[in-house]
Amino acid sequence: MELRANNVSKLRDGYFDVLILGGGINGAVSAASLAAKGVKVALVDRGDFAGSTSSNSSNLAWGGIKYLENHEYFLVDKLCRSRNHLMRSYPSTVKEIRFLTTIQKGFRFPPFIVYLGTILYWIIGRFATRAPKYLSPAGLSKRDGVIDTALAAGGFEYSDCYLYDNDARFVFNFIRSSLNYGCIAANYVESMCSERRGGLWHTQLQDKLSGEIFEVRSRVLINACGPYVDTHNQLAGQDTEHRHLFSKGIHLIVDRISETHRILTFFASDGRLFFVIPMGPKTCIGTTDTQESSPEVEVTAADRQFVLDNVNAILKLERPLTPEDVIAERCGVRPLALKGREGVADWVKLSRKHAIDINSDDQHLSIFGGKLTDCLNVGDEVSDIVAKLGVAVPFPAKRWYGEPSNSVKEEFMHQAMLMGLDDMTNASSSEPLTQRLWRRYGRSALEMLEMIREDPSSAELLIENAEYLRCEIEHAARREMITKLEDFLRRRSKISLVVRRDDIINAPGLKEACEILFGDEADAKLQEYIAATA
Repeated sequence: MELRANNVSKLRDGYFDVLILGGGINGAVSAASLAAKGVKVALVDRGDFAGSTSSNSSNLAWGGIKYLENHEYFLVDKLCRSRNHLMRSYPSTVKEIRFLTTIQKGFRFPPFIVYLGTILYWIIGRFATRAPKYLSPAGLSKRDGVIDTALAAGGFEYSDCYLYDNDARFVFNFIRSSLNYGCIAANYVESMCSERRGGLWHTQLQDKLSGEIFEVRSRVLINACGPYVDTHNQLAGQDTEHRHLFSKGIHLIVDRISETHRILTFFASDGRLFFVIPMGPKTCIGTTDTQESSPEVEVTAADRQFVLDNVNAILKLERPLTPEDVIAERCGVRPLALKGREGVADWVKLSRKHAIDINSDDQHLSIFGGKLTDCLNVGDEVSDIVAKLGVAVPFPAKRWYGEPSNSVKEEFMHQAMLMGLDDMTNASSSEPLTQRLWRRYGRSALEMLEMIREDPSSAELLIENAEYLRCEIEHAARREMITKLEDFLRRRSKISLVVRRDDIINAPGLKEACEILFGDEADAKLQEYIAATA
């Protein structure tokens, strides 16, 4: 926790070119872009980084095929270009995956018409993925026997992309990148209010751990609070062109129910897309689409039953899934950007496109909507806007995203091969250690090789089936601002998504992991986690 303490100290009564409120995907890419380009930036989040919407997605980085039905061709074109850019920039993380889609009899469009939509999608996507393929019910069964084709009219297979690890990890790596470039970021620091005085923003912050209140001054204030953008704009006295509507989505995670590495796609009983997504040794199922008036949401019994009823209806399982089969749940809202203050929107047709409202006189930005696919565009747009507001951007052409160069990767792979790293991979792991460490840590993976050479026990798993080594936990303790045990188990890793709570708590290595992460506070942090997840 030393990193956080040092950053809170640097925040206290400090002055910055830009202060960013919110450490979800929009805030994270804004910080990474601005810091890399030489702007003096600070970022705070009242909870943990990626603690809300950005850690409750479907883990998809897709081009928005569903928007074709609403004829939003320009949006699909933009998202496809963004998806392709992400694939090129993060080849180890953003990967192509096949979607196997079943169209039931009586659906609003015949299967072949929907298939033609995938052809158009492939063309708009500039042929960056494998071509779609039309399938009969028998063809669907041949590709995955778990699909119940009794009521199927046909289907097809097409490609899109997904995040191999998890969304929260992807977001945090932008935070980590911003720190490398000098950004001062801290989690569990809340903005209480912001006021424009004397040409500067004066923002009152509270350290949620100590209770201390202090002030930060900045030339520009960026509201990237995700679903809480409207709430903070009220505190800052900002009137905006856009506002948010909220759609709740949940996912259930169960033991793996399909052996093929494809995303099974259906249309749920409410008409929206429904996914069965591979997650290593587990399967993620969802999602719901329920309009909410507040971003504060939770999984209800009705939500849970909706997902279970749909998956039981569309798959041939040895036995129906029940609530007892659920290992973990994800729940969050999609903040949907709506233009204007009056009238009623057709919220079901609202897309996830982002909007940035600018108050040039106050040097204030509000970021509405958005999704992981479009994140690099958001980072570039924010840097351009900040420059137009008069803040010096010393290195405007600096590339601020992407994996390290091939020469760095080749060096890591060569060193790993010489020490036989893949031979140390635990039998429970879903991939070789070389692939996993490179994808998660990039250049920093070389440091882990050194740690393992010095102490081979660093390559041991501390929590069974968790796919996290002792050296990774030591790295997280130093560089990933782990403030609560949940930060590590749920967001820096996906351990609590794939391992049952009781198995985590009873894991022999959990106490040691806590000691590595928290030192003398280990017992208190463990009890805090147990109480919070009871």
